[in-house]
Amino acid sequence: MRPGSTVESRSATAPARPKPRLSFWDVWNMSFGFLGIQFGFALQNANVSRIFETLGASVENIPILWIAAPVTGLLVQPVVGYFSDRTWNRLGRRRPYFLGGAILASLALVAMPNSPTLWVAAGMLWIMDASINISMEPFRAFVGDNLPSEQRTTGFAMQSFFIGTGAVVASALPWLLTEQFGVSNEAPRGVIPDSVRLSFYLGAVVFFVAVLWTVIRSKEYSPEEMASFEDNKEREGQAKDLRTAEEYAQNGARQLRLGWILLAVGALFSVWLAREQLYQVMILSAGVGFVGVLLVVGGLMQRGGKYDNGFVTILNDFQDMPHTMKQLAWVQFFSWFALFAMWIYTTAAVTSHIYGTHDTTSALYNEGANWVGVAFGAYNGVAAMVAFAIPVLAKRTSRKIAHAICLVCGAAGLLSIFAISEPRYLLGSMVGVGIAWASILSMPYAILTGSLPPSKMGYYMGVFNFFIVIPQIVAAAILGFFVGRFFGGEAIYALLVGGVSLVLAAALTLFVEDADDVAAAVSG
Repeated sequence: MRPGSTVESRSATAPARPKPRLSFWDVWNMSFGFLGIQFGFALQNANVSRIFETLGASVENIPILWIAAPVTGLLVQPVVGYFSDRTWNRLGRRRPYFLGGAILASLALVAMPNSPTLWVAAGMLWIMDASINISMEPFRAFVGDNLPSEQRTTGFAMQSFFIGTGAVVASALPWLLTEQFGVSNEAPRGVIPDSVRLSFYLGAVVFFVAVLWTVIRSKEYSPEEMASFEDNKEREGQAKDLRTAEEYAQNGARQLRLGWILLAVGALFSVWLAREQLYQVMILSAGVGFVGVLLVVGGLMQRGGKYDNGFVTILNDFQDMPHTMKQLAWVQFFSWFALFAMWIYTTAAVTSHIYGTHDTTSALYNEGANWVGVAFGAYNGVAAMVAFAIPVLAKRTSRKIAHAICLVCGAAGLLSIFAISEPRYLLGSMVGVGIAWASILSMPYAILTGSLPPSKMGYYMGVFNFFIVIPQIVAAAILGFFVGRFFGGEAIYALLVGGVSLVLAAALTLFVEDADDVAAAVSG
């Protein structure tokens, strides 16, 4: 018997009912864990490049060291989403993953600033990012599970508020500890300053406590209740897999052909890149080849009649993703390419372009690096403040128009950094970035959720993460090459590329189909 078949048969004749609206405090409690999750991510984003440079990494090699983070998300989130869709125990459906990830992430946050060498720090980034992703991925599906359509925009906005609030403190924490509490911000070559080390320790505590709050204070609908909601019934009926054995075989043949093509392309490019000694860019070829292997395996299994398993289900569900999700994929690609460029290059850009130093042991460099933390805190603070204004803008226009406007604000913020010579003006640039960040954290998910079947909500939210991590992998593979080869090692030009990328994302947003907007227009 397939998992969930008992529930489906029991609920098939159950009367459909609307999903109940939740109170403000219910939405608050179910989103509170994101305060801790973003505390961990903000510490990572604002300080890991600094840790890498302190341990001896060159500016050109920083992106490839960051590759662990997006690759981890690419692998972890769909798997966690797939299993969280099929989990139900004493803690519920999504909450077991919240708690397990929080425990692992808190331990990783303690270990990260104690890395003795560069390779250990790169490995700890991998572990830390995987643990944070285990907690984070089900939170997106949690909103889709618990909130009716008319509350989803508010639900994701609440997550944006907590993300911004947590990141404000976390990003500026080394600066606060130094300026307000006298914690040392300098250290010998190759040693992480105490201000960074203590920040990570505090982050571990906040991460665990915030997620534990959501686990204790929130509830989840049972599988029977989920199956009885009328909007769930409609979307579930549209998403059922009704393939015959012959159709599985045909699907497998298509995947097999595409898999062999990707394997050949990946192999040929790897050989050429190795001859040209472009080793950083080889990660893209390796990724193409890896996808080819997965498709070949899945195609062979389906042609051989072995299609009743999770691996084939994951491949076929990916192939059958909703049209809205495909459109949003391009928006996410260019949005997150820009964000990743900002995260990995702002420290190097600010310390060299504004502070005029590349010496990681100098007081001037560490002053600039701390100011980057303050700037990152500023854009997250802006995101927290505007989080609930974006739904108002969306209501007066539409969700996609509101998102496009916010992305243009972010582009203006990144592009303006090139003209800055005084550090304090960086805070002005971060206003635009913060507006874009608040929207990136909420609008795409609010638009997406209305097109997803509830029984696959976690999986598709995990797959949606592909379009966050793939651009990060691309950025990690090519930005270092471009900065070193074409930009003379000047990191500021990577931020300009990020600004242009946000403009493209804004333009593509206008072509996205929002299923909830269409349904509202029909019912109106």
